[in-house]
Amino acid sequence: MADEGLIDELRTAVSGTVSAGEPLARHTTLKVGGPAAALVRAESAGDVAVVARVCGRHRRPWLVLGRGSNLLVADAGWPGVVVTLGRAFRGVEVEGESVVAGAAEPMPVLAGTVARHGLGGLEFGVAIPGTLGGAVRMNAGAHGRELRVVLAWAEVVRLGRDGAVERWDAADLEMTYRHTALPADAVVLRARLDLAHCEPGRLAAEMEQMRRWRRAHQPVNSPSCGSVFRNPPGDSAGRLIETAGLKGYTVGGATVSAVHANFITVAASATAADVHAVISAARAAVLERHGVALETEVVLAGFPGAGGL
Repeated sequence: MADEGLIDELRTAVSGTVSAGEPLARHTTLKVGGPAAALVRAESAGDVAVVARVCGRHRRPWLVLGRGSNLLVADAGWPGVVVTLGRAFRGVEVEGESVVAGAAEPMPVLAGTVARHGLGGLEFGVAIPGTLGGAVRMNAGAHGRELRVVLAWAEVVRLGRDGAVERWDAADLEMTYRHTALPADAVVLRARLDLAHCEPGRLAAEMEQMRRWRRAHQPVNSPSCGSVFRNPPGDSAGRLIETAGLKGYTVGGATVSAVHANFITVAASATAADVHAVISAARAAVLERHGVALETEVVLAGFPGAGGL
């Protein structure tokens, strides 16, 4: 899958590291999936832009990877370049009630940091396993709250515009349930959140309550990708899957969780094909039983048909 010309050009042009034929199972929470042609750990906006230009010359697709918590990569792997943001995109700056954080900052870490500064409004972030960049792109949420409530702006680099850096105000992002208007070629670099002062002890107690709820209601001790499907309007994907009789359904090493039916857990023997088969079966059963076509929240990479099902 690796192309020596592609790898050499990337290594010459980027300041971050480049790994050829990197197994993506090492970088996703499902721990399945094949290799990428290359994995680039970008350390600047320029690195991200270079990837787009090099991929264009070599006619290879690109994919942005955060913490890998919302991604299923096919067993055959990803034929292009995967970009992950390095340490240069971490960090949190607090000024009054506003916070500017790097896109690679993990949401649970960010939630804890701002809480210790006595800033409330992001407590739900402790329940989101991804990064701030991914949370911005999909308007992530938990416990009835969403990022759109606190987001002021996001700074992105546009891969389709020769690496132009743009700032998008939250009002222009058209943020709805698990959706934003960010273009496909926009990679989030950092974002500003507007929060409110609150007593740190109260915030810590609320976040601990959320952690306890997750331990009781989600399979947190088994590898998964988080919620597999988006909730349809007025209903719950987990309820639909469970009432369609799929709780505990297993293909190979992949199983619909007995704790929460909108989670698929994997054994060490699981393959991406196993997970994909369970996703397909759950969607088919819900469509037959309830007449509802579930949409995946997890990103499917390397599968036939526009990267998805």
